[in-house]
Amino acid sequence: MGDIVTTRVPQQDRSRATRQRLLDATIEVLAVDGWAACTVGVVAGRAGVSRGAAQHHFPTREDLITAALEHVFESLTMRATDAADRLPPGGERIEVAVATAVDFYTGPEFKAALQVWSAAASDDALKKLILPLEGRFGAAAHRRTVHMLGVDDSDPRVHRLVQATLDFARGLGLADTLSDDSARRKQVVAAWAEQLQTSLR
Repeated sequence: MGDIVTTRVPQQDRSRATRQRLLDATIEVLAVDGWAACTVGVVAGRAGVSRGAAQHHFPTREDLITAALEHVFESLTMRATDAADRLPPGGERIEVAVATAVDFYTGPEFKAALQVWSAAASDDALKKLILPLEGRFGAAAHRRTVHMLGVDDSDPRVHRLVQATLDFARGLGLADTLSDDSARRKQVVAAWAEQLQTSLR
């Protein structure tokens, strides 16, 4: 019995590692090369595994894409929780919270998700798969931002300000897909944080 366990555990570890490489490769291909390039074969090659191994984990492209978006969702949630725990107190917290929200929308994960959302706009089958994930992502992003700002979201005005912050962050994320907008973005983040601090006072 002991031999069976010691054999099975490394196999499970290898399987998890292969799955993780495939998910990471999917995000990279989507973010860098776009939706059209993101096939199971291309992702398998980028991950350094055989196509058969990739299809063992994800039989279809839709399975792969959905799992990759779930992975993005979990990764961003964990990072946001860690970031919220490290935020400074007082007024500085607002600017750091806004900058952190913007960082989520300017990273490779958002660029990957954006490719899928764009494809889903004209593909009804893909849209049915993606809409529930997008809804969960939006709700979680709102909760994370409330937590980072340290505000009471039961106030309708505060709720709208949090949502405006997320819309602002998404807009900056879209601008960043075509060119490096980091210098201007830093100034805009500081200006919005100042306005938000005044409004939340």
